[in-house]
Amino acid sequence: MTRLEFWQGNTACAEGALAAGCRFFGGYPITPSTEVAEHMARRLPKVGGVFVQMEDELASIASIIGASWTGKRSMTATSGPGFSLMMENIGYGIMTETPCVVVNVQRGGPSTGQPTRASQGDMMQCRFGSHGDIAVIAVSPGSVQEMYELTAKAFNLADRYRVPTFVMTDEIIAHMRERIEVPDAVEIVERRPLEKGALPYAAGEDGVPGFPTFGQGYGVHVTGLTHDERGYPSSTDPHVHDKLVRRLVGKVEGARREMADYEVINPDAEVVFVSYGSPGRSVKQAVRDMDDERVGSLRLRVVWPFPDFALNEFKNARVFLVPELNLGQIAREVASHTAVPVVPVPELGGELHTPARLAKTAEEYL
Repeated sequence: MTRLEFWQGNTACAEGALAAGCRFFGGYPITPSTEVAEHMARRLPKVGGVFVQMEDELASIASIIGASWTGKRSMTATSGPGFSLMMENIGYGIMTETPCVVVNVQRGGPSTGQPTRASQGDMMQCRFGSHGDIAVIAVSPGSVQEMYELTAKAFNLADRYRVPTFVMTDEIIAHMRERIEVPDAVEIVERRPLEKGALPYAAGEDGVPGFPTFGQGYGVHVTGLTHDERGYPSSTDPHVHDKLVRRLVGKVEGARREMADYEVINPDAEVVFVSYGSPGRSVKQAVRDMDDERVGSLRLRVVWPFPDFALNEFKNARVFLVPELNLGQIAREVASHTAVPVVPVPELGGELHTPARLAKTAEEYL
């Protein structure tokens, strides 16, 4: 059963988190994500959860990492400047394999930039912003409905792979209002507990160790230092470091087919748009308006790990057009996985590509 609601994107994000079992939110208000925190502040106490407004974004990400180790699903929400402040502890979350969800409602940057305007300028920061060799999971909603669905999915991915997971949305999706269908319940994938007596960082074939929840009798050492399978620091042993980092990256990158989530329109097309987030809305309308089977679309709902094999859905592609609210961040990623020419279609300043502009661009390559 479902019910109909007319929600803002940020409200749908918060409600998706609650439906997925999020019971701790630690955050600091920042435009254009603040409504997520406001909604969680109202709703969490009513479902037995805890909301804490932290002193800054450094404390916010630290708090949700700590909450996760108590066994609770935890989340924070921020935007560009706050996201930058979180990067060191995001790396700590990756190294300690702490499942949690970080929502980034992207706005124009660099620096303070455009607090009230949309951007997708943090997509590479999400992937490579923390130092060292890392792999992350990031979803990108294209509607209010997907804000609900993909936020809930982010918690499952975080618990399944024991890694911080990102909801990379933008001001347009966050502040628009749409009718959505809200299910009575969402699928919840529980984190796998550590078997008693097992080494805390010994993993099976999937590279994901069981989770030793604090307070349940486990004796576990948690550290951001390079550590062995016991969790003991071993920062000067190159073999221990090599094995650990390869596993941390491999458990995510090796599951990209399992995590892949994308939408294909006109797989026989010659001119193909590759999009994610809000530009995907304009692409869908442009393809519909053109009504030409030579024009197709690949819309990504999971951006990281990048589903390079999805490009092969278009056997006749002569060019990939990549509209983004940045100067071509994901376009460069697309180009690294195909011999087909890739053309960035950037838009800066907070305005979304119009369907007419995209149709005109596509026509130039037909």
